[in-house]
Amino acid sequence: MRVFVTGASGHIGSAVLPELIRAGHEVTGLARSDTSAAAVTAMGAEVRRGDLADPDGLREAAAGADAVIHLAFNHDALSHRGFADAAAADLAVVRTFGDALAGTGKTLIGVGLTHTGDAKRDAAIDANPRSAVAREIAGFAERDVRTVLVAIPPVTHSTRDRSGFIPRLIEIARDTGVSGYVGDGANRWPAGHALDVGRLYRLALEKAPGGSQLYAAAEEGITVREIAETIGRHLNVPAVSIPAEQTADHFAAFPFITFDITMSSAGTRQLLGWEPVHPGLLAELEDGHYFTTGRAGSAP
Repeated sequence: MRVFVTGASGHIGSAVLPELIRAGHEVTGLARSDTSAAAVTAMGAEVRRGDLADPDGLREAAAGADAVIHLAFNHDALSHRGFADAAAADLAVVRTFGDALAGTGKTLIGVGLTHTGDAKRDAAIDANPRSAVAREIAGFAERDVRTVLVAIPPVTHSTRDRSGFIPRLIEIARDTGVSGYVGDGANRWPAGHALDVGRLYRLALEKAPGGSQLYAAAEEGITVREIAETIGRHLNVPAVSIPAEQTADHFAAFPFITFDITMSSAGTRQLLGWEPVHPGLLAELEDGHYFTTGRAGSAP
């Protein structure tokens, strides 16, 4: 298939592109900068120069492909306001893709979660500004677009992780001298290795029925306390509970510290024959690369 990928040189994109290319797909990656273009070329894909603020360019790229995999998102926007703005911009992008693909039967694979029927889980989904993007993508099925949604775990880890939940927690721990969690730290974050997620995207493109909701978590949920304790041990700082009234100040610009959800990929594994094979989150933290100078989460 001819596949157009946004976010092609990013953390997940750099795992998706090699998977697609090894499987024989013709891949074009969107690149905004010379650095991104060089990275896309090095992975063996064609480069389309441009950015998400050019709807005409996006529409043309989508029309010339058999499938669009939309991965690009401003992951640096981890404040309440910044994240909401990034989600609004993303909504405009997926609407552009929907218009370009409508009536063609072509594929659009996006990131997100649709409602599960569980009121508590659905409330948590709706609290995320990106939920509007997922609903928009799911709705394109009524316009003859083969839509697939992939729920990427909030902690997607690898040696290339530079701006996710873990680098942010490490940065906060370095800045404050403690590795913090809220309350008893029993809230859970699903996790998955980026290379396993990349393979799932390839399987989704090749095998997932239209309208599928896929889950890319290798681990259903790891407590934030376990994560904080592992970080504290590597940084040689104490892991401590941060009182609720101090949470906003201590975890400034990181509103997801109290996020609590599990994510089962059992149905996805059965549907696509997907089995994660790469190290889990705590094992990867123990490996130490997150704490090495010059890598994500390290001190300047």
